[in-house]
Amino acid sequence: MINESMTFEQGPIRPPNEARSLLLRFTRNCPWNQCLFCPVYKKRKFSLRTVEEIKQDIQTARDIADDIKALSWKLGYRGEVTDEVISYVFNKGYYSEQYASIAMWMYYGTGACFLQDADNLVMKTSDLVEALTFLREKFPEIKRVTTYSRSRTVVRKSVESLKKIREAGLDRVHIGLESGYDPVLKFMRKGVSAAQHIEAGRKVIEAGMELSEYVMPGLGGQKWWREHAIETAKVLNQINPHFIRLRSLRVPKRVPLYEKVKDGSFVMQTDDMLAEELKLFIENLEGITSTVTSDHIMNLLEEVSGKLPEDKEKMLEVIRRYQELPDKDRLIYRVGRRGGAYRSIDDLWRDPVTYKKIENLIRDIESDKGIDGVEEFITEMVDRYI
Repeated sequence: MINESMTFEQGPIRPPNEARSLLLRFTRNCPWNQCLFCPVYKKRKFSLRTVEEIKQDIQTARDIADDIKALSWKLGYRGEVTDEVISYVFNKGYYSEQYASIAMWMYYGTGACFLQDADNLVMKTSDLVEALTFLREKFPEIKRVTTYSRSRTVVRKSVESLKKIREAGLDRVHIGLESGYDPVLKFMRKGVSAAQHIEAGRKVIEAGMELSEYVMPGLGGQKWWREHAIETAKVLNQINPHFIRLRSLRVPKRVPLYEKVKDGSFVMQTDDMLAEELKLFIENLEGITSTVTSDHIMNLLEEVSGKLPEDKEKMLEVIRRYQELPDKDRLIYRVGRRGGAYRSIDDLWRDPVTYKKIENLIRDIESDKGIDGVEEFITEMVDRYI
């Protein structure tokens, strides 16, 4: 049965590619927390955790993992976390969020660990090194440790400090670059400049860590979309990160940016405008070897992914194919994509039944509320993922 005293903290989010990672919380919330487009940590106070608190959580996670392994042996599965073990954990008195989290991590066997919350490099280097060292000692099976950080924080660290952190066990850093255009960064209260983004990215790479930079198509709105696309590409060209991850802007009502949308001081890009912006962005990525990924449902075109420079033309072709669709098919694709039915443009023709259902749905909404009603329906579908 579950030991209810065995619990550890976990934060609210992690990157999509860390869905099967062990999640451990090193800091709470975000030390900046002013970005207009971010809903995650608003009205939550940032706090550092002590090294002892972190180490206790790591030890608890280890104890839970050992408990689950012992359960596997008891059930006759020789320490492996099988479907049957997972079923037992969820249904036979072993369930808690922490037990479930550890059990699923062991089941998938990724060997990956993601450290929450928004900016763990804000910790003192010595504290972070001590916590990472303890983590690696307690979980020798871990193959990769990753965290979020901010460019503004990284530039305050020396390369020597970052190397110590790397040697202690941090393999990859996720940074929200969002834009490389200073007026956009200032308007969105990002608290960092394009020059600082470049300096931070180069430091992370020089220290020997992998670097993921997040880019937000649409963040320039209709006013700065062109500059946003071109200048963001220029910044990335000077960093050459290992990964460029696309996260299209969405503005639900709980996001501070929503007030600027309401008062007209920020006008959002339409999906078709975003496609043109994305094309301009990809066209301007030059001389780098980054992997571009579009691994989020908020992105209209998930197929815009690949390794630069060899896959650049393939990515541009995906955008061209979308732009060349007849108006009706573009709308059907948008509804299907936002509703989770489509992952690629080819899905339009793979299932005629789904196509017809979406076509009828659009017709019903349009006859009742007009084309604006269809757009409102699409917005409501995609905003639920934020």
